[in-house]
Amino acid sequence: MESRCPYTLDIAGTDIHAESEALRAQGPITQVELPGGVIGWSVTGYQAARQVLADNRFAKDPQKWTKYTEGEIPSNWPLIGWLLMDNMTTNDGEDHQRLRKLVSRGFTPKQVELTRPLIQKIVDDLLDGLSTASPDEVIDLKGRFATPLPARVICDMFGVPESARASALRGAGVNVTTTTSGDEAEANVELWHQELTELAEFKRENPGDDLTSLLLAAREEDGSRLTDEEMVGTLHLMLGAGSETLMNALSAAVVALLSQPEQKALLDSGQVSWDDVIEEALRVNAPVAQLPLRYATEDVEVAGVTIRKGDPVLMGFTAIGRDPENHGETAGQFDATRADKTHLSFGHGAHFCLGAPLARLELRIALPALFERYPDLKLAVGVDELEGQGTFIMNGHKEVPVRLGEPSLVRS
Repeated sequence: MESRCPYTLDIAGTDIHAESEALRAQGPITQVELPGGVIGWSVTGYQAARQVLADNRFAKDPQKWTKYTEGEIPSNWPLIGWLLMDNMTTNDGEDHQRLRKLVSRGFTPKQVELTRPLIQKIVDDLLDGLSTASPDEVIDLKGRFATPLPARVICDMFGVPESARASALRGAGVNVTTTTSGDEAEANVELWHQELTELAEFKRENPGDDLTSLLLAAREEDGSRLTDEEMVGTLHLMLGAGSETLMNALSAAVVALLSQPEQKALLDSGQVSWDDVIEEALRVNAPVAQLPLRYATEDVEVAGVTIRKGDPVLMGFTAIGRDPENHGETAGQFDATRADKTHLSFGHGAHFCLGAPLARLELRIALPALFERYPDLKLAVGVDELEGQGTFIMNGHKEVPVRLGEPSLVRS
């Protein structure tokens, strides 16, 4: 492959899809420059992504990244939070399996289904709260519905007391913010780590019927359990991933339907289902744009390119979902009638997202309820006027301004 200069990722995430197209134009895996001048790779092709995600030569453990262990990555690197977590996403092999097995106890099909009444109640409460707005008033649907829904669900599931929720959720965006300085990033990670340590200590002293208490008490057959750092790292992962990604998926589905009324008409007529809408929204607008980080533990060839030992790799999920090699010339268009909605937005291989069933359940409950309560819901601005989230890691909107219209008299 022809050698090119590394593509410098826009730390402000000004136009995620334009950047994805520019990266893909250089091939299914492209050299990129991360904050701090760190050179790595971004995978944007579907087949290349499946290869990397399933290849154990690409480690998730930062201790296998020689530049980090040898001190070339400073403690105030803007993405340092991704290197300091100790949970199942930053471990490989037996350690990953052990942690995943312990955490998965809270995400069995039975456990996920048990959250249905909780999700429904929170959805209803949030929709009731929207009733304070007049039909023609412009409100931010992301701020008042898409963001608080997953935040409240995950906090309730993990038993986060009301007094600790503001700090726990404030920190949920720590690892996805890419416009802060290195010193700010380091300080933010330290603060959130302290707050989650205090949360774990509180739950240890005040156990309840929640997942934090379950994880604190869980033991493997050999007697092993989560260490203090693993417990904090797991809370870090669950509170962050359980809120940030779902709010983007929910917003993306709403925007797709409101900006393409013909798709909404297909839904209303029964020609497509809510599952069709959800899977297509996840494909065409993967909630995560660039997921850090994997590390090549030896030289590996991917799509004709040699990734050298020690190179960091990001997964460009937003670009992967729109790969024309996989979905043809219309790959960038939302079309719920599309027969093949294959995507990797929840990952692939050993690190496939444990929370995928919960995320789908939240979407299946929230989306129909929203449109049933507010059948005349409309975007208050043109879809091209929606601002990006302000990060190259996530693919979302800063706000989703809407007019609710008159509420339906029939409650879901």
